[in-house]
Amino acid sequence: MRRARRAAPGPLPALGLLALGALSGLWTVVPRREPAAAAQRGPEPGPPAGKTFRALLAVPGREERDGGARPAAGGPSPVERGIFWSRELEARVPAGFAAEEAAAWLSAARAARVSALERGGCGRSSNRLARLSDGSRACVRYGVSPEQILGEALSYHLAGVLGMQQRLPPTALALVEAGGPRWAPVREELRGSLWAEGAVVSLTRWVDNLTAVVAPAPWGAEAGGGRRLRPLSAAGLGALPPAQLVELVQWSDLILFDYLTANFDRLVSNLFSLQWDPRVMRRATSNLLRGPDGGLVFLDNEAGLVHGYRLLAMWDPYNEPLLRSVCVFREGTARRVAELHRRRSAAAELRRRYRAREPLWARLGFLSERQAELLQARVDFVHRHIAHCRAQADAL
Repeated sequence: MRRARRAAPGPLPALGLLALGALSGLWTVVPRREPAAAAQRGPEPGPPAGKTFRALLAVPGREERDGGARPAAGGPSPVERGIFWSRELEARVPAGFAAEEAAAWLSAARAARVSALERGGCGRSSNRLARLSDGSRACVRYGVSPEQILGEALSYHLAGVLGMQQRLPPTALALVEAGGPRWAPVREELRGSLWAEGAVVSLTRWVDNLTAVVAPAPWGAEAGGGRRLRPLSAAGLGALPPAQLVELVQWSDLILFDYLTANFDRLVSNLFSLQWDPRVMRRATSNLLRGPDGGLVFLDNEAGLVHGYRLLAMWDPYNEPLLRSVCVFREGTARRVAELHRRRSAAAELRRRYRAREPLWARLGFLSERQAELLQARVDFVHRHIAHCRAQADAL
């Protein structure tokens, strides 16, 4: 790919998305950490001179293709039954990585030999860009610890459980065996990589022509001398151009997904940086890029589920308010969350999918019992939040 630099919820207004830039006053300062390097990260441009946050909302080049058209007064609403994106709007969301296409790539990648390993383009210095014998390329990630590779793999399969796997590039596990036939063409490169023999790495499909994504503009306003979340109203959603609404459909899934996985290395890392960089929300969002079809691509999920669950106390003060700021959802996502809540089967469904689709699953194992409980608790929290949003909408 051409690398383009790369407990129940409290009350909130019924409809809305993100007041992202207004979050800087919500949390106390915590010690700075260095975010994990992200593969295929987009550039981090500042806003062009004279541009406002409203201008930064626009998807580059797409509003012009839409003619800047906005829904006519009295036209179809982007929201149905108070909290669900309309079917017409969801139909406009780019398809992303289709299931059949992803399955074909995974099958080919698992059978292919690694013909070359290159430095750069895939995040931290221990990672490599692999050229495979079938002609495709993949980012090979060698985690700081095995839990990061497990987090990457489990996050990919949880996205499948939730019905949003099309937003993540296909990801498989591979075993480093310098003496084996698969790695024979790159034996010398392996010696220089310092990868441990027998280590498990992840292979993530390389995608060309990804570009940076700037978070949607802050919807809130200062109130009472402080800053608070101010989600967008239904009327405000109806006033937005279709291209922006299509992107917000994907953002609603992203924030729900990152809450469930406790991923702190995407939007949360940007929010964390507000304490010393007030312009950070005008720059590229970590580990989120836009594909050639215009759809969002959720990259580098190593912080999810395992590593993120160890650090909940530090990062949930960011992840929870983000989830609470979303009260419009894809109906399919909400339905799957409701089913996982009703059956109390989040970990079981994830385990079943992971074991069925990842031949090397036993090399890394699965979630601990405590981590499985945390996943179910977070599913339950999301379900209660969606019910809260529905109750608020019904009361209007």
